[in-house]
Order: sequence, then structure tokens, then C-alpha cells
Amino acid sequence: MIHLTYQIQVKGSLPEAKLVTYIQDYSDAMKMQKRPLILICPGGGYQYTSDRESESIALQFLAMGYHAAVLRYSCAPAKYPTSLLELASAMLLIRGNAEEWHVDAERIVVQGCSAGGHLAASLGIFWDEEFLAHELGLEGPDHEILRPAGMILCYPVITSGEFAHRGSFQNLLGDREEELAEKLSLEKQVSEKTPRAFIWHTFADGSVPVENSLLLVGAMRRAGIPTEFHMYPVGGHGLALATRLTETSDGRHVQEECASWVGLAETWLKHLFAEG
Repeated sequence: MIHLTYQIQVKGSLPEAKLVTYIQDYSDAMKMQKRPLILICPGGGYQYTSDRESESIALQFLAMGYHAAVLRYSCAPAKYPTSLLELASAMLLIRGNAEEWHVDAERIVVQGCSAGGHLAASLGIFWDEEFLAHELGLEGPDHEILRPAGMILCYPVITSGEFAHRGSFQNLLGDREEELAEKLSLEKQVSEKTPRAFIWHTFADGSVPVENSLLLVGAMRRAGIPTEFHMYPVGGHGLALATRLTETSDGRHVQEECASWVGLAETWLKHLFAEG
């Protein structure tokens, strides 16, 4: 396995910003020569990146046969668009090493929990914005290299409106919240260029209300983007795998009813890649 750490530094990055790779070894004895990769953005309200939503989730995708990578992006006091530029830079790094790592460069999916879901969805929505291409030195159609093949969003922060997780937007935008909140309310920015998505949330989420996902699903529907959505009737926020593998030290965040999301996401990925 290529298990390495790469520093990710853009304008405004904090020193600890990094990409951790989980690249499965290549073998000419195996039929699968190139593997898709899941690029993981842990949650944490743009205040920190959660350990519970990082390696444990990466290992689930490894077990499915995919490569994985975890982005420990810059959080507060770093402000938008630092974390988005870091995620785009991570995408460039992976695609730049795709041949050596035997990554299927056309099948890189972004995954994120909570605020990490907001970040993953931001790349899925804003990948063709000129400011991203400019900041990363891309020209012309080259910014297509930033487009994810799909998005897996777990109880994501989406809206800056009535159902906002206000702390995430305050950490992300700081004193520019009034200026940028509308743009970063992602349900208002979906277009026909947005990639397909798998989304799950719980009805009982008391931190990031399920309306965040519902608003995004509605926007995806209006844009004609095929989307799979699951709403579980029970379970609080930040469940990660929802099993004892990601149970907190105080015994919370185990909700076996929600643990099926991993298998459902695996099936969704198979259909996504089968359809090209």
C-alpha cells in the first residue's frame, strides 16, 4: 500500500493541511489494473477535521476494492476559499499521480460528512469556476480535471438559510458571511454540470437539520441530476459509520439502523461506474 502524507499548501493554508493516501498495491496477477478513488473530507463544522470520519471510512472503501485518500483541510481561522482550493489541489495531485498509483483518473468520487459534505459538494458544484482555474494555474478546458465523477454526502451542511448550521458558515466565512452566504448556500448553485450524488441524513438530526439534504435533493431533481437519497428515522448528527467502529469515547454515535449506508453507497458506486 502507498500510505503517504502529502502537504497541501495554497494561499491561506494552515501548516497542518495534508492529504493522506491509502493506495492499494498493484499486481499484474489481478484483473483490476486501475481502481477508482474515494477522496474523503471529514466533518467538524469547519473548526477541525474529525478523526471518526477519516481513516475508518477510508478503510471501508478500501474493503470495497477502491483506493482512498483523506484530506485534512484547513479550518478556522482559515477562511473560504482556502479549503476548497486545498480539495481542488488534492484532486490535481491524485490525477497527476494516477498512472503511478494505478488510479482510474476518470473515476474519482468526493465524499464528505457534515461540513466535509459541504466542502465535497462545493467542489462538485464549483469545479468549473474561473477563480479555481486561475488560482491553480489551469487554462482553458483544463479545469475539467477538477470535476469529481460523483459525490457521497453524509448528513451534509448545505444551506445558509433557515435550516443552516450557523457555526459552520461562521467558521468558513468569518466577517465575509453576509457577503458570501448566498453563494455558499449550495442548493442555490446546482447546475446541469453538477455530478451525481448519493446522500443520506437522519430525520432526527438536531445539529444539521435534514432539510439541508432535502433542499439539495430538490435542487438536483430540478437540474436533472440523478441522485440517491436515504433518510433514516432515527440517529443524531455525526454518526460516521454509525457502528461501534466509530463510537465516541463517551459511548455515543452508535445507531445500527443507519449503518446500512455503507452498503448502499457501495451499490450506488457500482451503478455509477457501470454507467460511465
